[in-house]
Amino acid sequence: MNKLPVKFFIEASAKQAGAFIEAPKDGDAGFDLRSAENLIIQSGMQALVSTGLKAAIPKAWVGIVKDRSSMAVKQIRSHAGVIDASYRGEIKVLLSNAGDNDYQIQAGDKIAQLLILPYNSECMLVESEEDLGDTDRGAKGFGSTGKR
Repeated sequence: MNKLPVKFFIEASAKQAGAFIEAPKDGDAGFDLRSAENLIIQSGMQALVSTGLKAAIPKAWVGIVKDRSSMAVKQIRSHAGVIDASYRGEIKVLLSNAGDNDYQIQAGDKIAQLLILPYNSECMLVESEEDLGDTDRGAKGFGSTGKR
């Protein structure tokens, strides 16, 4: 699969604070998102973290903000991360601290990753549930495929 160019812009104040963007390393799926500010997320709280980054995601593609494993293991998690192709504002990352201790973030720290993925938004309404077709799994959900 060919690499898709994504245009990024970093606000001057964010650059001065240490935020930057670089292409993922060969074999890596996402762009690292970095904080453009210093802050502390208190235990049990959340914070909307500035990246100073704006993007032009190509049409028919979407940006998905996901956790970094190095943060998730410390119980710092990202939330609500869909960046539509039509959005041109700053990408911010909502982080929550589920750990017992406050968590300090410095400007320039990697806080999340941005995946750029194609999507299909075509919709076809069918007349009956049978028109959806059958699968082995059917309507079984929430752990129905087993633990192993």
